[in-house]
Amino acid sequence: MNDCVFCKIRDGQVPSMKIYEDERTLCIMDINPLNSGHCLVLTRAHAATIFDADPADLQAAITTAKRVATAQRAALQPDGLNMLQANGPAAFQSVPHFHLHLIPRWTNDGKGFDWKLVPGDRDRMMKVGEKLRVALRGAA
Repeated sequence: MNDCVFCKIRDGQVPSMKIYEDERTLCIMDINPLNSGHCLVLTRAHAATIFDADPADLQAAITTAKRVATAQRAALQPDGLNMLQANGPAAFQSVPHFHLHLIPRWTNDGKGFDWKLVPGDRDRMMKVGEKLRVALRGAA
């Protein structure tokens, strides 16, 4: 993909602070960090979203995420960690290349990422759940 900034980072055309790489993934520091230590795990193969990504690349990405998160915990000693993955503009995906955000969190760090817990409509949840079951049977 010629205009993908993450592909350009992968190929060395755009500078980045790479902290880890293997045959399927790389991890870079986020240039717009939510907190200190915020980094991104990218698949080497271009895939815009989780829907487009090869399952082996997704497995590699989560393995790399665990490795990097463990390093974040050891080096930075955060109180918690957010792992975020967005797909498409409605989900606020800013770069159309599959990636995972690993965001160290500290108690009272002043950052958001919360929402009010509002009980769902049980009947609607059951109907939607059944639609998903049917779709999963069809995808098998």
